[in-house]
Amino acid sequence: MTVKKRIAFHTLGCKLNFSETSTISRQFGVDDFEIVEFHEQADYYVVHTCSVTSVAEKKCKTAIKQAHRRNPDAQVAVIGCAVQANPGMFSAMEGVSWVFGNNDKFRLGEVIKSRDSLKHIYGHHESFVSEINKTKEFIPSYSMGDRTRSFFKVQDGCDYFCTYCCIPFMRGRSRSESIANTMKVAREIAATEIKEIILTGVNIGDFGRQSNESFAGLLQELAALEGIERIRISSIEPELLNDDIIKLVSVSDKLLPHFHIPLQSGSDKILQLMKRKYLREVFAGRVNRIKELMPDAFVAADVIIGFPGETNEDFEDTYTFISNLDISSLHVFSYSERPGTKSLQLDGKVDEREKHQRSHLLHDLSETKKKQFYQRQTGKTEQVLWESDNIKGFMHGFTGNYVKARTLYNAELINRITETRIVSVNDDDTCSIEIL
Repeated sequence: MTVKKRIAFHTLGCKLNFSETSTISRQFGVDDFEIVEFHEQADYYVVHTCSVTSVAEKKCKTAIKQAHRRNPDAQVAVIGCAVQANPGMFSAMEGVSWVFGNNDKFRLGEVIKSRDSLKHIYGHHESFVSEINKTKEFIPSYSMGDRTRSFFKVQDGCDYFCTYCCIPFMRGRSRSESIANTMKVAREIAATEIKEIILTGVNIGDFGRQSNESFAGLLQELAALEGIERIRISSIEPELLNDDIIKLVSVSDKLLPHFHIPLQSGSDKILQLMKRKYLREVFAGRVNRIKELMPDAFVAADVIIGFPGETNEDFEDTYTFISNLDISSLHVFSYSERPGTKSLQLDGKVDEREKHQRSHLLHDLSETKKKQFYQRQTGKTEQVLWESDNIKGFMHGFTGNYVKARTLYNAELINRITETRIVSVNDDDTCSIEIL
């Protein structure tokens, strides 16, 4: 009887990484490998890295060290964005057998199976990192770990080169498949028990440019797909969130009224220094149009504070701008210097203590706005897709407009969509509901 090899995966960073990790893990068939939790003993550990901030990079190193301490004889593969940025740094770490860049990481199964237990024969670190800026290949991915929802990668790369962002250097140029080929993968997901897909990518609004198609065109096809009940859009750039997309969501039963739009700054001066492709009035126009057609839509925004040159007046500009907009939540990031980015050449570095204070103010504003949004939803009827977690006797799920609902744990509700009435707002960022 063949003893199965044990392999564990650990993913840092964005939804895109999670969709890719899941796809890569499916290369390891049930006959030869057993997938185990990262905190368990394994023969192979795979760390899928993120390089968007220096903090993320440190977390990658910590995970690698944890894996090596857990089993010094295990072989560790390090893959993804941080490897693409600095393969030598990771291949030199103790315990690392292989490093794979972003286009090469999909060869992980092939490499591990061909090397098997020959670590000591090779006696060195193998590196698979090709020039990402030359790749035109798009590799679709989707997650399957949660039978309720799936992260579905429909686009990769970015052509924007914002001055603070290293992602175009790590992920390459913008690329996607045709709508027809994307729908083939969507039908694979629809054939499972999954009820909801979350569309992910680096710049998903850029979908279809190479094939003279559009993201709105993809949404139309997905909205007609049988077998998937809910479709959620992840982060989309404000200038690419056009009226066709907003109107499509407003009339669809499947496309959910939940938008995540990167703002990054409420100061036009800072937006120009960032080389963003819009001014703040464009962002405000998108939010106002969404709320005009869908008053109960959830609108989240990304904000970077402490960008070089951001004065107190610029931050106050951002704070006031956001305060006056009907935004439901904020994702707040402190500016982090990334190698190779043009913002390194800018003057006006912001003190870390000042960054912390600004971040704290925006986090407080976000909490206030989210609570106000939740309170406006009380008494309304919404459909909730219930997840499998059991936290102190409670389970959770999300409404279409991204209100986190809570009810007593009931295994029969898992992966079911129920009609509910939102009763009250709790202190733990959830709402109590009544199932109708």
